[in-house]
Amino acid sequence: MEPGWKDVIRRVEGNSTDADVYAVNVVTGESTNLSPHQGKSLNLASSLSPDGKTLLITSDQKSGYQNVAMLDIATKKLAWITDTKWEANAGDFSPDGKSFTYTVNADGIEDVYIADRANVRAEKIPLQPGLSYFPGYPSSFSPSGDCLLLTHESSVQPADLWIDDLASRKITQLTRTAIASLAAAAMPPSRVVHYKSFDGTVISALMWVPFNLRRDGSNPALVLPHGGPTWQVIDFWNPSVAALVSRGYICIAPNVRGSTGYGMDFQRANYQDLGGGDLQDEVHAAKFLQATGYVNPKKIGITGASYGGFMTLMAIGKTPNIWAAAVDLFGVIDWRTMLQNSDPELQQHIKALLGDPIKEKRVYETSSPITYIHNAKAPLLVLQGENDSRVPKEEAAQVVDLLKKDGKIVEAQYYANEGHGFEKRENQIDSIRRTVNWFDKYLKSQQ
Repeated sequence: MEPGWKDVIRRVEGNSTDADVYAVNVVTGESTNLSPHQGKSLNLASSLSPDGKTLLITSDQKSGYQNVAMLDIATKKLAWITDTKWEANAGDFSPDGKSFTYTVNADGIEDVYIADRANVRAEKIPLQPGLSYFPGYPSSFSPSGDCLLLTHESSVQPADLWIDDLASRKITQLTRTAIASLAAAAMPPSRVVHYKSFDGTVISALMWVPFNLRRDGSNPALVLPHGGPTWQVIDFWNPSVAALVSRGYICIAPNVRGSTGYGMDFQRANYQDLGGGDLQDEVHAAKFLQATGYVNPKKIGITGASYGGFMTLMAIGKTPNIWAAAVDLFGVIDWRTMLQNSDPELQQHIKALLGDPIKEKRVYETSSPITYIHNAKAPLLVLQGENDSRVPKEEAAQVVDLLKKDGKIVEAQYYANEGHGFEKRENQIDSIRRTVNWFDKYLKSQQ
């Protein structure tokens, strides 16, 4: 980098559809945009080469899909490393600058790669399918550059650290999250499935089918909407899914429109339509479950957290005949009250997705579950942290008060000293137990 330029930063738009990389002079505060572009484009810096001349970045400038490139700081030109219509993310340069790492997330399965900088020849590091990534900071390379630190997990294996010896290419497990003296019980692995939604859009999902089920249309099932909405279900370790699947529930977690991982057009497809097309993608996941021949259509529930909680509330209010039971974890009931009570960062994200709350009043109304919640039929359990600054307790209280006044079946559990998600082990266990018991009561008892 030029003399005086000491740092690289990024600027990201609220809905994560536009971002730039800047070089900053920490003495004068002067900055220069290293990724100028027309329109919206996501450009994220990852690693600076040892000679200070090249940035390893993630960018969707090429095709609307995230790919890895090397950015020449002097010329601002990009040399593309990957050309995929999945989601590639840049990693780190090695200490000598001769190699670098990146990941590729293909349909919720994320693999790790190491590449030779001279010939750009990449090699996939052989780990089991799931979520693999480079956790090291500031780098996953050892100081000598002879080893790489990796993390691997999946829906049947908690996250552990691994070491890749680059000379011998031997990969060794470094930590053991599970109790070492106990063998893990065999659990059904996730499988990637696809189905068509209401408008023909193909939706990808992860699905778990418990062992030894009869294909007689008698089994309970759950749709699991993810958070975000700018996020993606990946094959990672999820104790809630493990608990539900091990107790006989078929589970499906769709990556509905608005999800990351499938290109920017797909990510933007729910703009000013939260709880519209994306809700129909969830509904068609329930229809896909019925079509398997395993599932009783009267035994389908829905549960999710944050935006997944919003989707749960939207689902039971807007499409009440689909769902037999529901569990909402810190979900949004009204985007207008969210703007009044949530943290500033999330307020900007909401505006980026829905527009100005005054000019787009109708959009906020049609996108809020409070507009439809009186139609709900499914028994609802609400789980909420009392100190949640992102989705405040007021959202949960509104849901509970409205449904109680309507004479509907609703219960709530508020967790003291918990924020957006439950950090205390006892509360994590309690929330899972309550969720399982709720679905056991209202799904397994149905005929």
